[in-house]
Amino acid sequence: MQRTETTLEYGIVHGNITGIKKSTLNEMALLYDADMETLRHELVSDEMIAVLCKYTHAINREISLYIARDGMVMDVSIGSHDRVGLPDIRVRRGKRRLTGIRCIHTHPQGTSMLSSIDIKTLKRMTFDAMVVVGVDAQGNPSGVNAALLTDLHEDGDYDYTEFGPWHADKIPHLEILDEIQRNDEIISKSAHIMESLSKPGERAILIGLNLNGKGKESLEELQRLADTAGAEILHLELGSARKPDSATYIGKGKVSELSLMCQEMDANLIIFDDELTGAQIRNLEQATACKVIDRTTLILDIFAGRASTHEGKMQVELAQYKYMLPRLAGSGQEMSRLAGGIGTRGPGESKLESDRRNINRRIHDLEQQVKKLRKTRKTNRIRREKNDIPVIALVGYTNAGKSTLLNLLTDADVTAEDKLFATLDPVTRKYELPEGRSILVVDTVGFINKLPHDLVDAFRSTLEEVLYADLLIHVVDASSDQMVMHYDVAREVLDSLGAGDKKTIVALNKSDIAQDDVTLLSQDNCFKISAKANEGISELLYAIEEVLNQDEEEIDTLIPYANGALSSKIFDGASKIISKEYENDGIRIQALVSIQLAKQIESELKERI
Repeated sequence: MQRTETTLEYGIVHGNITGIKKSTLNEMALLYDADMETLRHELVSDEMIAVLCKYTHAINREISLYIARDGMVMDVSIGSHDRVGLPDIRVRRGKRRLTGIRCIHTHPQGTSMLSSIDIKTLKRMTFDAMVVVGVDAQGNPSGVNAALLTDLHEDGDYDYTEFGPWHADKIPHLEILDEIQRNDEIISKSAHIMESLSKPGERAILIGLNLNGKGKESLEELQRLADTAGAEILHLELGSARKPDSATYIGKGKVSELSLMCQEMDANLIIFDDELTGAQIRNLEQATACKVIDRTTLILDIFAGRASTHEGKMQVELAQYKYMLPRLAGSGQEMSRLAGGIGTRGPGESKLESDRRNINRRIHDLEQQVKKLRKTRKTNRIRREKNDIPVIALVGYTNAGKSTLLNLLTDADVTAEDKLFATLDPVTRKYELPEGRSILVVDTVGFINKLPHDLVDAFRSTLEEVLYADLLIHVVDASSDQMVMHYDVAREVLDSLGAGDKKTIVALNKSDIAQDDVTLLSQDNCFKISAKANEGISELLYAIEEVLNQDEEEIDTLIPYANGALSSKIFDGASKIISKEYENDGIRIQALVSIQLAKQIESELKERI
């Protein structure tokens, strides 16, 4: 059914108004001026029934009225009442309660008996009452029937009772209105008991556009993100528009469908797969009466929930504020305007401008703290370089198995579960390679497609650990259908950080459960492993030693006994002690050390000559 509207002299008539004269619509719009006092005490007045029958006969279309308990006519619509969208209902009344609105609609050239669609709509919209006025071939009322919801079951279904048929002038108004009040109290109590026994949560509909041919995969990943955040996923909707609509992202027609879908499924959250502007969020929330967020907000929310250290929480807060700031205007430009003249400065500014100023101040404070973090990390890196301990960074797409690999090697006891971003705060552990060389293994935050720029910037001090690592272990989930895409996304993030040319070993994790024989032909240093099953790990460790040894050289030097500190430095920093002999003048050490340490030893020995 095509739903349109036009501005009239006395109000708005919604629905299928195509082909109806504007004068007729103006007359129908007078229904908005019905006597509220009468409708407060009557289910539907005789006069209103006569008017509804008159125009139903004239246009041969169903007409629906929506009347609040105070007697106000909330809406006048033409067409199928089961497709109506009343976005403000969910705002005024809590879910699982009657809406406080009764629907009065006509059946052209039909009886007043309620159809299955009438009952279904009554339950879905939780109207106070569904009232049907039958209209005969002469345009007179053939009868009036009504149905009321009476109770709510644990499975979410409603009991209902049907009344009638009545003659238009024989409706038991007060009895029916009293029954509505009693039923509302019963349903409210039942809903309260159900909600106290059930875990509250967000019921989400996920929306995406297939803009680049990868919309389906991206939407499925959004589903995993929403599941990680604890939402109940009701429906996934993938649109096929060529480009996002500037006002609503999905277009006006799709928004109407989405509003009805939210009502039918009792959704309270809509998540979009791309970033939305403040205006788009505002328009969508007004049209659907649901909370609307985008992919970036969802990821930031997950990070906020996962961050456990002060550093992690601070970086997430910085990313959230940076994302929030340009979207404040989404609440309406009128909020950002300041009146001119005396008395409008300082305390006289709008709340929006005050919020913007406070957020800017908080962003500045957080950025200063992040700078201090960078200095601290730089100090730690210099200390590690002096100790000449190689750093191995585990990188890759989220949920690839980095934490599981760290736990296997170092008994780190880091939380490793089958959820996106299970690990957020970086963890560093010491490990001794089979040949005896000590290394530091750093577990980093996972990457993801469409990773928010603000998040990358906020976590740059943490991600910089990757820049100064001696070797990267790129962990890839070999069991995923999107393995190549995950690999490419991680490489793009590494390139953006300036770590794209780092020495890298690819670990194809979860190879034991991969359906096909997997490989990344473009990568020479590539190994199939299973961190969970402890398979292929020895080959991976051997490859790590080989790469680290490429930057080493063998020394054969005599260290005087008086220079015991230098001997200790060699013993601590060498990847392998080949031999040591105690001679008259000192200790002769033959060992494999880094090129940097070899130069330090040579320099210190020359200074003593």
